[in-house]
Amino acid sequence: MANHKSSIKRAKQSEVHRLHNKYYSKTTRNAVRELRSTTEKEKAVELLPKVVGMLDKLAKTNVIHKNKASNLKSSLTLHVNAL
Repeated sequence: MANHKSSIKRAKQSEVHRLHNKYYSKTTRNAVRELRSTTEKEKAVELLPKVVGMLDKLAKTNVIHKNKASNLKSSLTLHVNAL
């Protein structure tokens, strides 16, 4: 266990950040899954900007890599355009 005051605080902060990142990662993954499973063009066009924004936010805060976000956005856009 941590001995110094600063390391105790850092351990607490790390746990809070981990839970925060986990929540937003899971929420984004579910949104991506929902968008991929959609077969209606109107609904997909409506969902795409929201999902892209979520991916951008995760990439900006280094929860996921920026190239992964870019690849996901690209594949989702292709999917929506193919509908």
